[in-house]
Amino acid sequence: MENTTTIVPINVSKLSPHPEHRILLFDLITGGHHPSYIRHLIEYWCHQKLSGILDIVVSPQFLELHQDVINISLELGENRVKFIPISLEELSLLESQKSSIKKFFIEWNIFCQYAKKQRATQAILMYIDHLQLPLAFGQKSPCPVGGIYFRPTFHYSNFANLKLNRQEIFRQWRQKLVLFIAMQNSQLNYLYCLDNFAVEHISQLSKKVTVLPLADPVDTIDIDTSKYEKLNTELGIDKSKSVFLLFGVLDNRKGIYPLLDAIKLLPIDIQKKICLLLAGPIPPSEREEIEKRILLLSQNSPIQIILKNKCIPSKEVGNYFELADFVLVPYQKHVGMSSVIVHAAAAQKPVLTSNYGLLGQLVQEHQLGLTFDSTSPAEIAQSIQKVFAIPGEEIANLEAMYKFASQNSSQKFAHQIFHDIYKLSAS
Repeated sequence: MENTTTIVPINVSKLSPHPEHRILLFDLITGGHHPSYIRHLIEYWCHQKLSGILDIVVSPQFLELHQDVINISLELGENRVKFIPISLEELSLLESQKSSIKKFFIEWNIFCQYAKKQRATQAILMYIDHLQLPLAFGQKSPCPVGGIYFRPTFHYSNFANLKLNRQEIFRQWRQKLVLFIAMQNSQLNYLYCLDNFAVEHISQLSKKVTVLPLADPVDTIDIDTSKYEKLNTELGIDKSKSVFLLFGVLDNRKGIYPLLDAIKLLPIDIQKKICLLLAGPIPPSEREEIEKRILLLSQNSPIQIILKNKCIPSKEVGNYFELADFVLVPYQKHVGMSSVIVHAAAAQKPVLTSNYGLLGQLVQEHQLGLTFDSTSPAEIAQSIQKVFAIPGEEIANLEAMYKFASQNSSQKFAHQIFHDIYKLSAS
């Protein structure tokens, strides 16, 4: 799908910081979405020709694992984008901590050290969730700091049809209290939130911190037909079957066990119509059990199951979603956003997802597909049966899908971050 999202360029003469100002991104996580977030920011920074210096503090492992991101900074950055790895000693100190809380404070101290050393004028914590306690009680940041907030949950009680147990209610209260204290930090000036529903609730906790919604960036690229057809052939998908894709890490948290149990509950005539495509790495601790269950199901069911047990490179992700007819998101009590539903929307493929939390709310509000209790194999099976029984327009709204995908483009994400940082620096 061609991305036609219009991004208004920043008026650099009005908003750009003075050349000696330095923006510092801090992110010690090497996996998941983190490398792509950094890549999006680098590309936007360079293409918009923003002035100043962009310093990116990362783990030493980042330089080994993500050379493609490093190369982009070298090709486009004109020596103004610099990756700065923390020392091996600092990394070892972090990894040796048995106490999570102590580890968070050490990471905060490392951030403060590098922000001071690089003379940062504005810093962005690329994952602020675990650094809220240090923000509240740790040393003072040497510069103004903003952060990306991934998983607020204290507003989930406002979602329709969501019943919370006592433990979840207590966790919400505790989360809100810690966030309130963290937002009293005099150096915290911006909080970017991936959960748009939470922005209003977070804003009420502090008048001085600007709380902004943030796109969850997904690249919408033109699909190479030859590569798409080659993948189809390599996987050996039966053309007579509907492809149900489960994408990402294949583990208990992502709902693979209740999904496999749900398949067994389907009528045989429905099982015959399904190709279950499992694309993503299986954690070593769960590999034996998952592969055993897949084998047993394959032997006792006419369903076609294809397992691609590997990390899918970002440039190949779009092909898997193009192959799918439906995208499965049976996550278990998942908190926060998932780029899978954005990928599905970009490819115009309906999702079948958990009705819990943010994911359930987004899918219902934007008409992206069907929701169900993902802890129940019977409800998962019921939803799978339903897609064979009702018209496609009753499952999802294609126009709404396109709009949702456009709202979460990589350009929009980077524009939101840099526009506000620059406006801050100019004041």
